[in-house]
Amino acid sequence: MGSHLGEFLRARRQLTTPDQVGLMQVDDRRRTPGLRRHEVAIMAAVSVDYYVRLEQGRELRPSSQVLDALAKVFQLDPEATEHLHHLAHMGTGGRGCPEPTERVHPNVLRLLNSWGDKPALVMNHLMDVLAQNSLYAALHEGLEHTDNIMRLAFLDPAVRELWVDWEAQARLRVAHLRAASGVNCPELLDLVDELSGVSEDFRRMWAHCDVHTDGDDSIRVHHPTVGDLTLRYQGLSLECAPGQRLVVFQADPDSPSERALGRLRYAMPGDWSSERIACGALRGPQG
Repeated sequence: MGSHLGEFLRARRQLTTPDQVGLMQVDDRRRTPGLRRHEVAIMAAVSVDYYVRLEQGRELRPSSQVLDALAKVFQLDPEATEHLHHLAHMGTGGRGCPEPTERVHPNVLRLLNSWGDKPALVMNHLMDVLAQNSLYAALHEGLEHTDNIMRLAFLDPAVRELWVDWEAQARLRVAHLRAASGVNCPELLDLVDELSGVSEDFRRMWAHCDVHTDGDDSIRVHHPTVGDLTLRYQGLSLECAPGQRLVVFQADPDSPSERALGRLRYAMPGDWSSERIACGALRGPQG
């Protein structure tokens, strides 16, 4: 618990400038960016020693009042504040790792395949792609690591050509994964270690400690066959499978992007049955 909470507090302290919190700077000889520990402690109304213990992981039971005070100092939004509370309680009955539910419910698969004009997928908390329809597969045809969104974003250079705003999209996905890091999940830590070991971009973005869980976002795509698309996507949690999310991409009605999706659908090989694509993406026991 301490390392996660301490990492988050240090990152947010270093990202919060004196100007943001209304502190006058009498000199500019700061050795590190952001606030100093004693400044955070004063504004949060705790002792300096107590705050240092929090960052070092030696204080295991910070109160909700202290956490809320720190969130106010660091100007955290509601999502990041909730994440801070989760980190603080991971060692005291906090969220555990979701049960492995890699099998997608048949009713969800039927819904997925019914959207022939909308790319859609099902993923878990590690961003493993558990199922996808044919239009989503066509949108990512030729790319590597399509079985995991994080590996796709950081291990396949070609995705930087597909995602027009790669930096912003990659940051957003790291922020989603950071939100999931508030669970006790060895597999998630393994994924973070794997990506940290091979991608400097991932290390840089992960150290920022941004948190994002809202499933209503958009992405601009430059597809080699049908050109540019702007797609809005919605992420929906599945009550039948904790940890799984259904993500659906849509273009604005009567837009060039909607027409481009239509061309992509028309260009798909005739043997690309959406049912075969979706069911073929399932992993784990099917019994």
